[in-house]
Amino acid sequence: MDPISLQLGTRNLHGWLVRLLSRNLEWLDAKVKLFLPNVDLGSEYQAPDPTQRVILHLQKLHTQGPTTWKSFIQGVCMELDVPMDMEVLLMSTWGHEDGFPSLLEIGKESRSDSQLHPGLKRTYQSCGSSPRRKQLRKQQQELAKRYLQLLRTSVQQRYGDRTPGLGQPLAFHQVYVPPILQWSRASAPFHTQEGATTGDPKAEDGADVNIRDLFSTKASKGPRVTVLLGKAGMGKTTLAHRLCQKWADGQLDRFQAVFLFEFRQLNLITGSLTLPQLLFDVHLRPEASPEAIFQHLKENAEGILLIFDGLDEILQPCSDKETADPEDPASALTLFSRLCRGTLLPGCWVMATSRPGKLPACLPTEAATVHMWGFDGPRVEEYVNHFFSDQPSREAALAELRVDRCLWSMCAVPALCQVACLCLHHLLPGRSPGQAAALLPTMTQNYVQMLLALDPQGVLQAEPLLGLGEVALSGLESGKVIFSTGDIPASTLAFGDALGLLTSFCVCTGPGHQDKGYAFSHLSLQEFFAALHLMTRPQVDREALSQHVTLHSRWVQRTKARLGLSDHLPTFLAGLASRACCSFLSLLAQREEEWVAARQEIVLQALKKLATRRLTGPKIVELCHCVGETQEPELASFMAHSLPQQLPFHNFLLTYADMASLTNILGHRDGPIHLDFEGCPLEPRCPETLAGCGQVENLSFKSRKCGDAFAEALSRSLPTMGSLKKLGLAGSKITARGISHLVQALPFCPQLEEVSFQDNQLKDKEVLNIVKVLSCLPRLQKLDLSRNNVSVSTLLSLTKVAVTCPTIKMLQVRETDLIFLLSPPTETAAELQGDPDLKGNANQRKEAQRRSLALRLQKCQLGVHDVEVLIAQLQEGPQLDEVDLSGNQLKDEGCQLMAEATPQLHITKKLDLSDNGLSVAGVLSVLSVVSTCQTLAELHISLLHKTVVFTFAPELEEQEGIQKRATFPDSLTFQMPSEPSLRSPRIRLTHCALQAQRLELLCKALGGSCRLGHLDLSGNALGDEGVALLAQLLPGLGSLQSLNLSENRLSLEGVLSLTQCFSTLPWLLHLEFSSASQHIILRGDKRGRDLLAPGSLPEFRAGARLGFGQRHVPRSFCLKECQLEPLSLSHLCKSLEKCPGPLEVQLSCEVLSDQSLETLLHHLPQLPQLSLLQLSQTQLPPGSPLLLADLFSLCPQVQKVDLRSLRHLTLHLRSSEEQEDGCCWRFTDCGLRQEHVEPLCCLLSKCEDLNQLDLGSKQSFWIHFSRQEEAGKTLRLSECHFKPEHMPRLAASLNQALQLAELTLTWCFPGLEQLIVLLSLLTWPTGVLTLRVEEPWVGRAGLLSLLEVCAQASGNITEISISETQKQLCIQLEFPHQENPEAVALRLAHCDLGTHQNLLARRLMETCARLRQLSLSQVNLCDAGSLLLQSLLLSLSELKNFRLTYSCVSSKGLAHLTSGLSHCHLLEELDLSNNQFGDEGTKVLLGALEGKCRLKRLDLSHLPLGGSTLAVLTQGLGHMTLLQSLRLSRSNIDDVGCCHLSKALRAATSLEELSLSHNQIGNTGAQDLAAVLPGLPELRKIDLSANGIGPAGGARLAESLTLCRHLEELMLGCNALEDCTALGLAKGLPQHLRVLHLPSSHLSPEGMLSLGQALDGSPHVEEISLAENSLAGGVPRFHQGLPVLRQLDLVSCEIDNQTAKPLAASFVLCPALEKIMLSWNLLGDEAAAELARVLPQMGRLKRVDLEKNRITAYGAWLLAEGLAQGSGIQVIRLWNNPIPPDMAQHLQNQEPRLDFAFFDNQPQVIPRST
Repeated sequence: MDPISLQLGTRNLHGWLVRLLSRNLEWLDAKVKLFLPNVDLGSEYQAPDPTQRVILHLQKLHTQGPTTWKSFIQGVCMELDVPMDMEVLLMSTWGHEDGFPSLLEIGKESRSDSQLHPGLKRTYQSCGSSPRRKQLRKQQQELAKRYLQLLRTSVQQRYGDRTPGLGQPLAFHQVYVPPILQWSRASAPFHTQEGATTGDPKAEDGADVNIRDLFSTKASKGPRVTVLLGKAGMGKTTLAHRLCQKWADGQLDRFQAVFLFEFRQLNLITGSLTLPQLLFDVHLRPEASPEAIFQHLKENAEGILLIFDGLDEILQPCSDKETADPEDPASALTLFSRLCRGTLLPGCWVMATSRPGKLPACLPTEAATVHMWGFDGPRVEEYVNHFFSDQPSREAALAELRVDRCLWSMCAVPALCQVACLCLHHLLPGRSPGQAAALLPTMTQNYVQMLLALDPQGVLQAEPLLGLGEVALSGLESGKVIFSTGDIPASTLAFGDALGLLTSFCVCTGPGHQDKGYAFSHLSLQEFFAALHLMTRPQVDREALSQHVTLHSRWVQRTKARLGLSDHLPTFLAGLASRACCSFLSLLAQREEEWVAARQEIVLQALKKLATRRLTGPKIVELCHCVGETQEPELASFMAHSLPQQLPFHNFLLTYADMASLTNILGHRDGPIHLDFEGCPLEPRCPETLAGCGQVENLSFKSRKCGDAFAEALSRSLPTMGSLKKLGLAGSKITARGISHLVQALPFCPQLEEVSFQDNQLKDKEVLNIVKVLSCLPRLQKLDLSRNNVSVSTLLSLTKVAVTCPTIKMLQVRETDLIFLLSPPTETAAELQGDPDLKGNANQRKEAQRRSLALRLQKCQLGVHDVEVLIAQLQEGPQLDEVDLSGNQLKDEGCQLMAEATPQLHITKKLDLSDNGLSVAGVLSVLSVVSTCQTLAELHISLLHKTVVFTFAPELEEQEGIQKRATFPDSLTFQMPSEPSLRSPRIRLTHCALQAQRLELLCKALGGSCRLGHLDLSGNALGDEGVALLAQLLPGLGSLQSLNLSENRLSLEGVLSLTQCFSTLPWLLHLEFSSASQHIILRGDKRGRDLLAPGSLPEFRAGARLGFGQRHVPRSFCLKECQLEPLSLSHLCKSLEKCPGPLEVQLSCEVLSDQSLETLLHHLPQLPQLSLLQLSQTQLPPGSPLLLADLFSLCPQVQKVDLRSLRHLTLHLRSSEEQEDGCCWRFTDCGLRQEHVEPLCCLLSKCEDLNQLDLGSKQSFWIHFSRQEEAGKTLRLSECHFKPEHMPRLAASLNQALQLAELTLTWCFPGLEQLIVLLSLLTWPTGVLTLRVEEPWVGRAGLLSLLEVCAQASGNITEISISETQKQLCIQLEFPHQENPEAVALRLAHCDLGTHQNLLARRLMETCARLRQLSLSQVNLCDAGSLLLQSLLLSLSELKNFRLTYSCVSSKGLAHLTSGLSHCHLLEELDLSNNQFGDEGTKVLLGALEGKCRLKRLDLSHLPLGGSTLAVLTQGLGHMTLLQSLRLSRSNIDDVGCCHLSKALRAATSLEELSLSHNQIGNTGAQDLAAVLPGLPELRKIDLSANGIGPAGGARLAESLTLCRHLEELMLGCNALEDCTALGLAKGLPQHLRVLHLPSSHLSPEGMLSLGQALDGSPHVEEISLAENSLAGGVPRFHQGLPVLRQLDLVSCEIDNQTAKPLAASFVLCPALEKIMLSWNLLGDEAAAELARVLPQMGRLKRVDLEKNRITAYGAWLLAEGLAQGSGIQVIRLWNNPIPPDMAQHLQNQEPRLDFAFFDNQPQVIPRST
């Protein structure tokens, strides 16, 4: 038996083990290779028999010794499926230190075993109590202890053998200063303060105990994950290594093991691996039994720290798919994810470092986040003290840093601090103070000097440096930061390693695979070398270089798993573009400095281009770094002025260096800027960079990461920011200590206008301390303390402050809102502080009495006791605009206390007690205020909606003072009777469940005041009984203005009981009732404030009336949506018999029967006071027309009957005093048939004065008779749908209508065939007929087809007009037809046309032989059509007018057209405007002007007339002596062209119209034109709008135009003419001037006043436009007026209320005004009042535009009143005025001529044709 079998004994465990391993041969082979890596397993170990292979492997393993054998047996038990009993036996036998017994011991044990009874088995103790199990545990612990000691020793050796490189000081690697660490979440340790672990700067290097706080979280369960965030260079990797070193030195005793992994190395592992492989292959591999050691680590996971550095450098994405077994092999990132989630090594500590950005989703949400902020001032000093060994060097280095603020701010980044110290170490010897720092102004130049300092030879070695640059750039482009030996040339590698630029280390590329890797000592160094390569290599072209100057947003896209590696590359490129680096780059590139300067200019231009873009916050900060690195003041100034005024920074990390670079750029800005930081993690000392930044006007911080240290830093900077007006610090975690610093700083900021400390969790004491500062901020307008913790007692203290502080005008508190609004006094803070006696003088006390306060304490849990305290405070305080206590707990008692105190509180606007638990019983007690408060305007109580609102009006003396201060128009002041009356308040008791039995108590409470104006009892439960009782009680309530009884469950009988009130209540004029909606209103005159919603306008005093005069208002009774049965109608009429007149009755119901209509008409004679009866939306019976026709004999008072569609009936009746006039009967769409005509006429014959009868329907047939003899007749036929068989009859009829002058056919023909037939059949003996066809097919037929239609006419065509877009064809026919075959044949012989076109041209020439006018608009002129047109033009000997506009013509067609027009020598008018011919086409076409000596009108607008094209035109103009009109608008004419044109116009002495608008004519061209104008004696119209004419040209034109005595229209708008032009025109306006347009001419009030004086009294002026000029105070003021002025345009002229009165007076002096445009001005209600006053006096006015002004609902109501005085105005436009939509709708319903819509909704008035 083999030795193993002997060891296993008689139990035959050997056979069992062999059988187990035979089933797991692959596992066994792997284990053998693992334990025996150097043993050659020959062919004998590859036996085909599995059993034999297993036995051989076991023998080999056994011979390796007890250590190997024990490890193997442990692996079998842990990794294979071993039954528990077998595992116990195997582990107890070989799992302990004594588990490898001698053969003698095994034999003894075997013999003892053999002595047992065969049926008995040895009993084994449990694993925990077995002696061998204890030995196994002890052995495992010893192995783990030995491994951990070896791991500690390895780490100590790793960090203990660092030696400085060439040129580096001895302390280069040994210096370590802990950076600022700040917790970002609530998982910060209990003993850390302010959320930042600042360390002790004075502590020695090894005593930094605050690092322990990183692993002292509150949570004891779940994953213990910490994420350390910091920008590049902040020391994340250094801290990770520092933790390892501290652990190795025994300073982190809570951890048994610390493992550090760098993701840049883990990225090289491409395969999957297990956690043991990750731990032992990357780090130290155990000498033996890795499974046991890993088991120990699992059992002691709470003492294991795993550090993952560079989480942002992950290459592979994090997979969301998880396997069932978390210990399965996976990628490194997946293992990291399992560690973070606790599925692997549960209880261990995980720390990851990363740059800010998108972090992998595998991080748990409860992970603690720590921000690394680098160095503050003390840390920089500490680092320098450690870095320099001798005291003089330390002092010199610190002196250099303190003097240079830029270098000091760069040292806030630890990596840059190290570089700066290295440079100073090299530069300080032999230099004067300040010289060394001057060589280090930027980060880039620090790196440049570092290269020079590291080189021991002192000579720049270009080749190896450029080699490193090439390696660096290729690595960045491929995402590689670790290089292998083959990636770097040997010489370059040696150079970089010697200078410490490259570091080497061992990297693991897979399980068991090690390799050597190289990397730059810091990623920023790799970026610096990449920038060197880009700047110095000629192979990098201009485009490639500029492409690398880009900005990387810190907001990583969702689809992007990691940050880029080239964050600083653009910054280094910008730094190398500095002039200071030119010589360095020239030496490195071995090129001239001019070549380097050109490369630098590429970078600068790219940065300048970026500065013009609209960038996000992160990119702005990065661009600030880049621009600062260039050291170019002009570029910095350009960027500073390119920044928007509002600069937001949201949700990205900002360091001290970032803020320093931003403020550096802002220092080059002149204008103010607003900085808004929201959700940004900010370094606590960031506000220090704002010190002295005078450009910041608004500054806002909103972040939970801002604490007391941040507030302290901010308090130091605030007093130095002289332009700061708005300060916000919201959502932070500042405490009382931080607030104390801010409170001490705020008094030194007197310029502040708004301060916000909302959402800072402030307590009562802090809030009160802040409020104390209010008196020290003289300009403060708003203080926001919302979302803090304020108690009710503190709230009452704040109300006391609001009452006593003279500048507070509002305190608004609602749940979490707490806002102070202040009104700074007129005196400045300096005056108040300079004269202490000024605070107590009489003037200030008087000002304090005049001030008003609004107090809003909503949902503050105030009770009755609190209200008592509040009332005591308010009684001693100022006048109150508003007191809002809604949403509290006042109940009936508290509401009653407030109501009783109201008369003493001097509230001027509103008291709101809503939602305070008021009951029905408390309503009557609250009503007591109606009789005690003289200023109450409205009381609204609704228990259903929990509403209790008091609305007040100012007292009479105050109101008169307000009116006086507002300078309200004298004509609209209230006309008061001899004895003043009190106000009439509105009482609204809606939805209060009032019933009939409570009415007497209610009226008793209200009866104490006989001044009640409006009473609203809607939404209650009065019923018919209550309404009947109320009708008896109403006389005791005095003279109401309205009574609302809606929604009170009334029936029609109950409503009829109210009709008696028409006789008993003199004030009642209108009663309205709707059965469906239960709407019932009783009111007085409809004018007044009832026109608007309740409470929207100031109350008029009783008896007051407006200056418009009074109208006679009839009484009206309106029933809507009611069932009108005969009995009900009888009761209604009887109830109205005693009603005084005049009376209007309006009824509506669904259906009215014959009997009901007869009953209603039968009672009309009993209602002599009736003036109007109206039935609307009512289905009337079919026999209604006959019943109404017989009405005249029944009721002679009927004057007008209007029945429409059997649904609308209106009867107008005249009183006995009115003079009789003719009657009008109109029955439209009433379904009358032939059998109805005779009885209808029989009944109407009884009406002797019938003068109008309308029996129209949907098909209208109008005949207009005129007593005056007219020259011709017009026939319009629309939508007649003629068919082919109708054409002969139509033509026959038309042939008999010899007096017909015009025939219009609209939508009558389906195609042109019918028109051809009609034209061929239409023959007259003599006469002229104009035929106009408007059909859709006209636009589709084409020019050739339409001309073919014209050719079929039987008469001579004298005019043709075609418009394809308007789908219109118009021809004028002259009869009889006169033929001229000889002339046609002569011209046809010269035409090169096809057969069909030859025939068409022949026919067309015959028909159009006498054509005098040809107009083609919006046509598509093809080549065939142009050829036909050419032939036609050649034959038109009488053509005088040719028009081709808005059309498309090819170049070939232009040639045909030019040829044809050249033979039209009798042309008098030529219009070729608005075509797109191009320069060459226009030039060709202008050749047709040659020989046109008779031309009178020429229009070439929208054609390009520059250069040689204009020369052709001017040459032709020289022969047009009869020219009367020349239009050349939008023709690209400049000063040179205008000069040539002016010379050509000297011959056009008959010119009457000249249009040159929208060109590029400047002062020179205007002066040339002005020299010619006096030589045009017939000139009547000139248009030079929208050119470039300035004051010089305008003045010369004005001087010249005064000599044009016949000028009627002058248009010079949209030119910068200024006042000198206006003054020149005012000296001598042409006496026949009709139109003057000067919009947007830069006129001031001075010039406008002089021009207005010149215009005053002009007898011919019809239209004036002065829009878009600054005319405030300078609008025209007429004394004589303009008798024929029709239109006045003053849009956007800054006209305000002060100017309205004289302006309105001028309107009255212009009686012919039809349109006034005053949109986009500053007109308010006072201006509206002035307009309303003059509207009735302007009989011809049709439209007033008041859009975009400041008119409120009151002003609109005044305008409606003005319209009601009989004005003929069709519309007043009021869009975009401060009028609520519901109010605008209400006003428009009352007065439809008020238009509030954006689009003009007024229909165009189209007069009926004759």
